[in-house]
Amino acid sequence: MVQTITAKELARKVISHEDLFILDTRNTGDFDDWKIEGRNVKVHNTPYFDLLEGVDPVKDVLPKNQEIYVVCAKGGSSEFVAEQIEEAGYTNVYSIEGGMKAWSEHLEPVKIGDLKNGGSLYQFVRIGKGCLSYLVESNGEAAIIDTNRMIEQYEEFMSGKGFKLVALLDTHLHADHISGGKKLADKVGAKYYLPPKDAEEVTFDFEPLQDGNEIKVGNTVIQALYSPGHTIGSTSFIIDDEYLLTGDILFIDSSGRPDLAGLAQDWVGDLRNTLYKRYKELADELLVLPAHYMGINEMNDDGSVSEKLGVLYAENHGLQIDSEETFRKTVTENLPPQPNSYQEIRQMNMGKINPDIEEQQEMEIGPNRCAVR
Repeated sequence: MVQTITAKELARKVISHEDLFILDTRNTGDFDDWKIEGRNVKVHNTPYFDLLEGVDPVKDVLPKNQEIYVVCAKGGSSEFVAEQIEEAGYTNVYSIEGGMKAWSEHLEPVKIGDLKNGGSLYQFVRIGKGCLSYLVESNGEAAIIDTNRMIEQYEEFMSGKGFKLVALLDTHLHADHISGGKKLADKVGAKYYLPPKDAEEVTFDFEPLQDGNEIKVGNTVIQALYSPGHTIGSTSFIIDDEYLLTGDILFIDSSGRPDLAGLAQDWVGDLRNTLYKRYKELADELLVLPAHYMGINEMNDDGSVSEKLGVLYAENHGLQIDSEETFRKTVTENLPPQPNSYQEIRQMNMGKINPDIEEQQEMEIGPNRCAVR
């Protein structure tokens, strides 16, 4: 029986920057679209069908004195290939349980810091998709910002620490991943907040999130800052005058794209105003915590994704464009492909459709594509 490793165990190794060798047996098109990445991860792709007769096609690339991790789409093919590799005389071969589907769904909590009046801020890194969500806890109460679909992982984390969930907030109506905010709010009886300008077609009740709103969590206050541009309702959050949660407006190495609701030309002015005026008025020392990251190069040594606002104004290429015309072209032309199923994901986040869990998983497969390069 071949050895296996969970997505959680593998994520810890990637975040710890261990040297890893991964053999990805998916079709080359799927691999080129989206793969396991890490600072010290080497990934080789040979499709499963090329390995049915044995592992000769990969013998030259398999390391002799290192663990070999085999991945496929859902975990079945990788077990077969891992067995073939073992039979060829290699030891320490592992199949990744649940394949890329499980990799896409794992959330890894990383503590960002303590809060001034007691409590902590955690970042949940969805390493297989580049999504970042946040949990604020203070005096036994908790709020989650930009909740992912896999709500059980947040519940497990909170029950281990005895937190009571009082609020769930979305910075905007997401187009690249399904929000778990409303579902978890209903499950535990917490309030769900959404910017009303993004919610004109939403079919369920929510608490409107307006500029200047203060949401109390224990002894901590989350302040809402209207910051349109990625969407017309995009709202950032300031916590403790120390942390700035930017949603999909500003990333570590790029800025948000304004085209996912088909209104790029309408929203590009808002995006520039937020990035070049509204945020510019904030303190340089604020730690920017985005809702996504594009590549592993944006990850800090501890696995978190963050940088001070002043550093981003000096280094982020999206903040260096003096000409308004050049900025408009940059954020509306030559954009990466739009996220997979982004229109269906928006519909689901409005409550208009309710596909089954397998369809939801399929809708979210692939990388995040919320940024302008």
